[in-house]
Amino acid sequence: MAKNITSPEKDFSRWYLDVIREAELSDPAPVRGCMVIRPYGYSIWELMKDDLDRRFKETGHSNAYFPLFIPESFLKKEADHVEGFSPELAIVTHAGGKELEEPLVVRPTSETIINHMFSKWINSYRDLPMLLNQWANVVRWELRPRPFLRTTEFLWQEGHTAHASEEDARQETMRMLEVYTDFMHDMAAIPVIPGRKTEKEKFAGAVATYTIESMMGNGWALQGGTSHYLGTNFAKAFDTRFLDSENQRQFVHQTSWGVTTRLVGAVIMVHGDEHGLKLPPMLAPVQVVIVPIARKEEEKPAVTEAADRIAKQLKDTGIRVLVDHRDGMSPGFKFNHWEVRGVPLRLELGPRDLAEGHVMASPRNKPGREGKFTIPMEGIAGAVNSILTDIQSEMLASALEFRNTHTYDIETYDEFKQLLPGQPGFYRVWWDGDGEDEARIQEETKATVRCIPLEQRPGSGTCFLTGRKTSTTAIIARAY
Repeated sequence: MAKNITSPEKDFSRWYLDVIREAELSDPAPVRGCMVIRPYGYSIWELMKDDLDRRFKETGHSNAYFPLFIPESFLKKEADHVEGFSPELAIVTHAGGKELEEPLVVRPTSETIINHMFSKWINSYRDLPMLLNQWANVVRWELRPRPFLRTTEFLWQEGHTAHASEEDARQETMRMLEVYTDFMHDMAAIPVIPGRKTEKEKFAGAVATYTIESMMGNGWALQGGTSHYLGTNFAKAFDTRFLDSENQRQFVHQTSWGVTTRLVGAVIMVHGDEHGLKLPPMLAPVQVVIVPIARKEEEKPAVTEAADRIAKQLKDTGIRVLVDHRDGMSPGFKFNHWEVRGVPLRLELGPRDLAEGHVMASPRNKPGREGKFTIPMEGIAGAVNSILTDIQSEMLASALEFRNTHTYDIETYDEFKQLLPGQPGFYRVWWDGDGEDEARIQEETKATVRCIPLEQRPGSGTCFLTGRKTSTTAIIARAY
């Protein structure tokens, strides 16, 4: 265990903050609730952003940008929306040395300003579908901040689309949920449960909200991303209509969907361990670090030249590789430095390795001597690519196994209350409750209904809380 990192079993919250500090991912900002994302942390977000952006464009979406400031009157046009966001709003009342005629809201989300523009841009069915995405920052005043997971200002993408029919809009809602699911699986090595939010938990102003829920290393849930079917709620508020093929004016049907920098927090909490960060290769800014080891001055040139040659071979195949040439630092210091930062694969190269024509490999997901093995220098680029692929798959399998072993089927609320404090995880229950029932669960246990999974258990049963017969299952857990 790294000496400056608390054991996650002892104090998971402290461990999380320790990893962020030691891996140099972010620092607190002078404004409470905000954070400074350091270069290494931002590099992880950039890899997420680049991959998601590619997926969005492959599904026909174009990027745009909308203002940070939104007239307060815009939010008031959709009653549920403004009610849902009121406690979180930051509002500008003075600018340029004088009081503004109308206060400006600092963007909490962009449905209103985008609908204002949609109403100008959309005139005919030929203008549909309109598929836009925005990469931006948003502000939601946070009373209990936690870096990456909940901050007053955070980075995100928000997709906004307009369609001629409910069917098309609902298909878009589910298509983007699937994009998020695939991203989490393929890139973050995090298994998720796609599902529908309850009426109590859905997005303010949406007809239906869908989510991807993942399990963190302490058994708590984290909402990874959401996709909303907005119906015609915002279209009616902003008179966003179009002429259909029969020359009749119709309201557009809309969606919005987004993920945020909290995904960086998810990667930390799903994969990290007592040694620090553990990054899946697809999201690692440095996938391979090479540490040359030469204890005698006369050994350095040959070892250094070999390390640089290997690095070039790896780089030529697209691997993100770094050679740690720093002087005045022991190999052990360098090993720990990159282990804490979660580099998926470390290659060690000394005079004996050079003479024997191999390098010593140490995968981050198998720490300790038992995880080490040698790789022949001949054909090393292909071998390392294969190893990185294996590490990615192994990390996904490990996260899935952890989730499965911490998912429990229970029948009664009394059983749930008894088990949850000492056994955090996902509790799969038969469910036929309402908002009041959810409020009771949250008040008494601090757990929430995370989602109604899209993949339902066959058959029917008795709601664990109300005792009513139902064919619906839900996932309940403590959550961030």
